[in-house]
Amino acid sequence: MHPATLPPADLLKQTEELHTRRSGPGGQHRNKVQSAIVLLHKPTGIAAEASERRSQAENRHVALDRLRLKLALEHRAQVSPGPSTLWRSRTRGQQLVIAASHPDYASLVAEALDHLQAHGFEMPAVAEKLGITSTQLTRLFKKDPAAWTTLTRLRATVGLTPLK
Repeated sequence: MHPATLPPADLLKQTEELHTRRSGPGGQHRNKVQSAIVLLHKPTGIAAEASERRSQAENRHVALDRLRLKLALEHRAQVSPGPSTLWRSRTRGQQLVIAASHPDYASLVAEALDHLQAHGFEMPAVAEKLGITSTQLTRLFKKDPAAWTTLTRLRATVGLTPLK
């Protein structure tokens, strides 16, 4: 199971949480308390942080979302024979219905990247395997600049041209 697909409570159990102060807007409160959160995923060494909010709880939530996406983009896992239950629940016909802000977005990106890596980043073959169109697979990555950049970089490592 890819760590980006874990429920938030389970993922937090695998992390080390650090509290710190960061500079920036926020006035006296921000400078007096350690409201910034850094989450380090111990099994992979991948970290994410958030410091833009004045509340530790809000920063923890943002850092967790960022960690899930970083895990999806930077950590590869074994690929299942077909699309996951989550993937099938997010498809309607051959369309993938998800917003980049949705909590399941990172899980779907992780699954797509795992399949793409296992099949040489051939978009049509992976799209067919996942039950969507190539355009829908491309659009999944275009929803987030970091996801698009990662896909482009990974395709280049195997000698494929950038997508449009």
